[in-house]
Amino acid sequence: MNVGIVGLGLIGGSLAKSIKHRTMHTVWADDIDPETMMFARLSGAIDGALDEEKLADTDILLISVVPNVAVKWLTEHADKIAKKTIVVDMCGVKRTVCSAMAPIAEKHGFMYVGGHPMAGTERGGFVSSTNDLFDGASMILTPDEHSSAQILENLKNFFLDMGFGHITFSTPEEHDRIIAYTSQLAHVVSNAYIKSPEAQKRRGFSAGSFKDMTRVARLDEKMWTELFLDNPDYLVEQLEILIDNLNEYLDVIKKGDREKLQALLKDGREKKATAGGN
Repeated sequence: MNVGIVGLGLIGGSLAKSIKHRTMHTVWADDIDPETMMFARLSGAIDGALDEEKLADTDILLISVVPNVAVKWLTEHADKIAKKTIVVDMCGVKRTVCSAMAPIAEKHGFMYVGGHPMAGTERGGFVSSTNDLFDGASMILTPDEHSSAQILENLKNFFLDMGFGHITFSTPEEHDRIIAYTSQLAHVVSNAYIKSPEAQKRRGFSAGSFKDMTRVARLDEKMWTELFLDNPDYLVEQLEILIDNLNEYLDVIKKGDREKLQALLKDGREKKATAGGN
């Protein structure tokens, strides 16, 4: 099978490496950085450039750039994409992307399914990409009324072959609502937490909890600004819930109310047990 990848950053590069490492598929890629393209070719992550001729012969096309660039790229190349091609974007928000891409696909006769691989690191770029980034991870797909059972089965098998642990089907609305809590809020909190003046004095006083809280503060501000502002309603809702919860802790600590503080901590511990996870 011929796979095209647009964008060879952390996600696109890892997709390419995973495909080449685990399957016999041919991988063609398009990236605006010539050095990245050269490095990807020399390292064996791709078989060549995704030019117009190869684009027309692509079976699956993975668009792995930020939302506005993804929509722009698809708009500019839609007339070169074959009707047999299944296009899947890898963007971290789905409502804005799916609402823009689905009509383009319908107009030009190829298939489109929204996607979001739930994996990443705090460092970006092709140099940080690996062939095991997606091992055991969830791949979220947001099919619509045009997505046939056969196409979804093909995509499921494709992503599982790459190392993903399971496939999660969702709607763009549900995806954006939940991702505001599980991903976007965590990045806001980490980025705000590290701004305390004590962060510069913490050497010798920090351990695992500090590392866990600050890991994703090292983010790509341009990409995350776009993701946050493409999902403002749900992210604001989650921020307001968090601020209300923090104010409860602030109030009882100020008052020295041992009983209420212990009750708040117990409630959080029990909710963590119910939510599961590490």
